[in-house]
Amino acid sequence: MNTLPRALIILVGIAGAVITLFGLREVASIAGPVVLALVLVIAVAPVRGWLDAQGLPVWVQVAVPFFVVVLVLLAMVGILTISVTQLTSLLPAYASEFEQLLADAQRWAATYGLGTDVFDRALDAFDPSRLFELAQGLLGSLIGVLSASFLVVVLLLAMCLDAPVMARILTAGEENRPQLVTALATFAHKTRRYLIVSTVFGLMNAILDVLALSLLDVPLPLLWGVLALIANYIPNIGFVIALLPPAMLALLDGGVRTMVLVVIAYIVINVVIQSFILPKFLGDAVGLSTTMTFISLLVWTLVLGPLGAILAIPLSLLARALLIDSDPSARWAQALVSGRHP
Repeated sequence: MNTLPRALIILVGIAGAVITLFGLREVASIAGPVVLALVLVIAVAPVRGWLDAQGLPVWVQVAVPFFVVVLVLLAMVGILTISVTQLTSLLPAYASEFEQLLADAQRWAATYGLGTDVFDRALDAFDPSRLFELAQGLLGSLIGVLSASFLVVVLLLAMCLDAPVMARILTAGEENRPQLVTALATFAHKTRRYLIVSTVFGLMNAILDVLALSLLDVPLPLLWGVLALIANYIPNIGFVIALLPPAMLALLDGGVRTMVLVVIAYIVINVVIQSFILPKFLGDAVGLSTTMTFISLLVWTLVLGPLGAILAIPLSLLARALLIDSDPSARWAQALVSGRHP
């Protein structure tokens, strides 16, 4: 039997992937909330399973997981709303500190015979009103988060209503498509384990960060704690994203010494939790090599924006389940993306 050349198959596959990804990018405002709602429903699926095992009515199995997720989302949005509102009023007050910081850096550079052209341009271009524009931009982004949250809540309700039926449909389809059903079940299990473990240790990380920032008198420690929790879901670069804003604010508010102490505290907390404790509990939950994890972060951030960075691991696990794990002949591809010998 004649088969197509492998090079042609690879090129067609790449072309299909590019078309699909850029198509998703065009509808990112819809695709992102849909995936987020799906991941949240998967995360609370054990709650629904436990309620079903207790013989409770279907409406209870739907309502309880739904309200658990909504309450968590509302708490995070509430904290962000209050903190960003405080930040909008706080940023303009640091205009003079920023100017002084640049002037000190200019004098330091001149003392050691370094060029001061960069600092001169920064001082000339600096406009204190831009801090207020930045604050307005943050507030505008918050409004976007609130509107997206409303869509996520609506999708959550719809998916929670369908969850009991979909579970029975997947179970019934196991006879006809066992490989696909097994792959989807594995995806749900790995995603749930990844989310639960990452959330628990993200909360530990956030609490320790808030305590450290409070001891160092860095403004808005609760905001930076929430940021640390969210950034914990971003692989590879999440720690840097969580560190930069409080470090810069510590520099403006308390000087270089406070900034250095913030950096040291974050590094110690992150190394202990992320490098020594978390891997022992997370284990093989992700099933992606380090290279594939970083590529996933780049690709899904390009496609869905910041939400894609947060959902990079679940999205990659879903793609793996649909394209690789459901195909019995793709064991070599499983080893390729997981970095483990088959």
